[in-house]
Amino acid sequence: MPPTEQRIILKFADQPGYANDIECYLRHGGYEMLHKAFDMEPGDICHEVELSRLRGRGGAGFPAGMKWKFLDRKSGKPIYLICNADESEPGTFKDRQIIHKDPHQLIESMMIAAYATGTKLAFVYIREEFPEGALILEKAIEEARAANFVGPKILGSDYSCEIIVHRGAGAYICGEETGLIESLEGKRPYPRIKPPYFPAVLGLYQCPTIVNNVETLCNIKHIIEIGGEAYSHIGTPAATGTRIWCVSGHVRKPGYYEFAGGAITLGELIYDVCEGMRPGRKLKAVIPGGSSAKVLRADERFHGHLKDHTSFDWGLKDIPLDYDSFMAVGSMSGSGGVIVLDDSVDMVEALANLNAFYAHESCGQCTPCREGSLWMKKITSRMCSGEARSEDADLLVSISKQIEGRTICAFGEACSWPTQSFVAKFKDEFVAKASEAQSQATGSENGDRLI
Repeated sequence: MPPTEQRIILKFADQPGYANDIECYLRHGGYEMLHKAFDMEPGDICHEVELSRLRGRGGAGFPAGMKWKFLDRKSGKPIYLICNADESEPGTFKDRQIIHKDPHQLIESMMIAAYATGTKLAFVYIREEFPEGALILEKAIEEARAANFVGPKILGSDYSCEIIVHRGAGAYICGEETGLIESLEGKRPYPRIKPPYFPAVLGLYQCPTIVNNVETLCNIKHIIEIGGEAYSHIGTPAATGTRIWCVSGHVRKPGYYEFAGGAITLGELIYDVCEGMRPGRKLKAVIPGGSSAKVLRADERFHGHLKDHTSFDWGLKDIPLDYDSFMAVGSMSGSGGVIVLDDSVDMVEALANLNAFYAHESCGQCTPCREGSLWMKKITSRMCSGEARSEDADLLVSISKQIEGRTICAFGEACSWPTQSFVAKFKDEFVAKASEAQSQATGSENGDRLI
């Protein structure tokens, strides 16, 4: 039997007959936690979120309660809340499921978060490629406003807050919070330098701003329901609550699955939940946290210590699904996008595909990223067209290291890490491309001589 999901965020999302309108949401207990939150002090709500040890579900895994705690509440400026629904990381498709199937859960959680942080105006920044999702959210916000859950004097109180849906133009870089803020202000989405532009102090319109992604925010209503302490006991101490994992690639049953943090291993997810590889194929590699995470080989063994000093000796299948375990084996859980690759994959071609994506999506602000991502694309494209050279593998790594750590935002790492890990883990395939190209060139020269 496959491991049983613990659906909290997706509890109603795929239930037969469950609709994304407010009537259905109210029948299932919707907005009851907003009522409960309004009977609490805003500071107490923030304390519960801190107690929950909820970590961001967008990539970095930064504690949400700590982010809220950094808010500059004494500046006298307006405070803004932004829901990051730009979900642009290849291999990730969880947030759109929530938006399409249970939008009021997001709106209720946003209103609780807005009340707790003193926000009077909140935004949902949604990527251009989710046009239907934007319409669903706008309809849901109108329904919530008509029911007095959004807008002026919510639930008869003195507190008012509006939510605006803002559609992006389809740029991957807008998933980075300061690039998103620049875009929301109507400018090019160039990420800001941190410091001084930490959004909690200098965010939207140079005002204190909280940016959390869809899945992170949806946890807020559930934390209010059971309390932060109880929530912290779901999962493991380093990965509290549940996490939605998006599995794509060469498995029999791709999809999105919700489990408590650390409750299952990567092997259980692939072989029990997703029913293993396609017929006649073997597992070759896994990218565990969206395309920017470092790739892991199926035949690797990992040795080391976790943050709590616990030692481990794992194969790929033994890695628990949590933040710290993936970091300990040299990758990251990232956005929860698990991309499974079988033995039919040419790893040079796979990297060429990723490099083409990152070269296209670089915002161009930083020279190392703008130029380096394009050079990596050109080299891997050339390798796949039969013109590989013996020095290409080392050249790719050299370029990636000249990007890493030399850019304003983490896009530099996002485009560097795939190249570094693909070459390190599958260098034999890169060398083989060069040997094949050399053999073809030699054969052509010999043929010319014969003619």
